[in-house]
Amino acid sequence: MEEDIKLIPLDTSALSLKVIEILLFDSAVEPSLFEEIAHKNIHRPEILRYLLDHPNTPGDTRQFVAQTLQLPVPHVVEETPEEPVSEEIKYKHRTQSLLQKIQKLKVGERIQLALKGGREIRSILLRDTNKEVMLSVLDNPRISESEIELIAKQKTTPDEIIRTIAKRKEWLKNYSIVYAIVTNPKTPIAISLKYMYNLKLKDLLMLEKDKNIPGAIRETAKKVAAAKKPT
Repeated sequence: MEEDIKLIPLDTSALSLKVIEILLFDSAVEPSLFEEIAHKNIHRPEILRYLLDHPNTPGDTRQFVAQTLQLPVPHVVEETPEEPVSEEIKYKHRTQSLLQKIQKLKVGERIQLALKGGREIRSILLRDTNKEVMLSVLDNPRISESEIELIAKQKTTPDEIIRTIAKRKEWLKNYSIVYAIVTNPKTPIAISLKYMYNLKLKDLLMLEKDKNIPGAIRETAKKVAAAKKPT
């Protein structure tokens, strides 16, 4: 019987300032995260001061922080417009800066980041050299099924990651994820065979001709396709 995996929400009151800085550096950070961090860290003035001065802190949260610290609400100075730069260059610079910040963290901090970070952060940590960090990304409640499909599809994905994905019942309801698992050459053969019967006939017919797939998978695809063909 497959094990049901229960996710434990990460308490932001346990995060270091370095981890919080990176979480809020994410371009797609949700305003609710600022509010959560503020309310969970009312006894940590260094965190509250950071939020107070952060240019993206929502007004309501900034007001709450200022009242908690008994300080006036600071006037946020708008940034001076810079020379036009392409979105591609901006993205590269941002990703490089984010990567450098993450590389300075300890393993435990990277695991915390993996559990709470946004899409940019998750994409970086999925390539982390530490197995626990990589696996922790899969426990992030914000990870989407499209990300899981991409992870399961990539030939560079470690088999342990694929094994973990293949245990999650909620993800296996998505046909694209199941197909990605079965067709990835890195997937252990026993797992691919297990989900072969879930594939559509047209996909089975393609699989039996795919030379990049192990022979055992192609042979099974051929047999399952033959059984599914209308008589």
